[in-house]
Amino acid sequence: MSEQVQLAVAAVWRIESARLIGALTRRLGDLAEAEDLAQEALLAALQQWPSSGVPDNPGAWLMSVAKHRAIDAQRHGAMAEHHHMQIGRELDAAQEHNLPLTLAEESEDRAVLDDDVLRLMFIACHPVLSTDAQLALTLRLLGGLSTAEIARAFLQPEATIAQRIVRAKRSLGAAKVPFELPAPAALAARLDAVLRVIYLIFNEGYTATAGPDWMRPTLCEEAMRLGRMLVSLAPRDVEVLGLLALMELQAARAAARVDAQGQPVLLLEQNRSRWDALLIRRGLAGLQQAESLGVALGPYALQAAIAACHARARQAADTDWQRIVALYDALHACAPSSVVALNRAVAISMADGPAAGLDALQCLLDEPALARYHLLPSVLGDLLCRLGRMQEAEQAFRDAAALTSNRREQALLLQRAEACMGGQSLH
Repeated sequence: MSEQVQLAVAAVWRIESARLIGALTRRLGDLAEAEDLAQEALLAALQQWPSSGVPDNPGAWLMSVAKHRAIDAQRHGAMAEHHHMQIGRELDAAQEHNLPLTLAEESEDRAVLDDDVLRLMFIACHPVLSTDAQLALTLRLLGGLSTAEIARAFLQPEATIAQRIVRAKRSLGAAKVPFELPAPAALAARLDAVLRVIYLIFNEGYTATAGPDWMRPTLCEEAMRLGRMLVSLAPRDVEVLGLLALMELQAARAAARVDAQGQPVLLLEQNRSRWDALLIRRGLAGLQQAESLGVALGPYALQAAIAACHARARQAADTDWQRIVALYDALHACAPSSVVALNRAVAISMADGPAAGLDALQCLLDEPALARYHLLPSVLGDLLCRLGRMQEAEQAFRDAAALTSNRREQALLLQRAEACMGGQSLH
């Protein structure tokens, strides 16, 4: 298979797999069967497209193949008896009337398919599953990632991720989770898990945990798409609005976060003219909408407010660091964590100088939760460098490089360590 066709198949699968699995789950009432049929359609594409070419409507092609496989499975008794009439009525009726099995001709518009994806998202984040299972299943079903890709992203053995996904689907089947959106009374409880998983997906795309690339834009785009669907479902929820605003404001920097060679460019060094003005406007409007609701901002909305401070600054020197410190104080009060405290120390260093930042960092240096977190020694190295303590800064950057599995980030940290060896200031 040519590399061009292989890349095309992978791109189509990323775009269409969630809609395909969602539509099949709505018909079959069984998530595991739906994913199996979708995978069979993908295999057929890998076999046929190299010779026939990528079809004009690849999503419809995959759906047509999956439906025909469903008919074949029904006729050969591979599906359970209680599915026969359900599938037969719908699919055989189309054959009797000589209706081709395509998305457009069965009048399933994009809104219906996106509704299927929204249902799929709430199933993947069902409370019967652990957070790890929710994340793995969401990336599999809604992000279109392979088991190997998910395993690499979270530094887990592939077998562990595969078992986690299989167990998650079994748990959903055993619990007889219906393919529907939760009732309004249950929506709030389920929404927290959905928001958390979307946030984790976006973060993995924004700065990849491992691999050769600094960012994985496909994951960021998918997370934002899911966020916009959630806003349509809960347009007056401050955290739904806040998360989407946060993602849009962060994603606006994407083009400036890497140079021509794909090397990372840190926030204060970015060419802000390359920031996406449309995404910034959308993010700021979403944040304003959240703030207008008149309720206390939650963790996602507060992070969006922090991102907005950067977005409003035409150049790094214009950043309102005092406001950012205040926002981190509010964030730590409502969602305390070691990572928030670390980011707060960075903000203090920018507002009041590196010595003040180092003082704020001291209490985190022996924090068990940050023991393997590469950004702790990275921040330490930055502060020590700004204080002229180059030898200590060099070691801190090397410690940070040893803790990250992202090769681009590792190279940047080692480059900063080398600069310290030469006595060069990084600012």
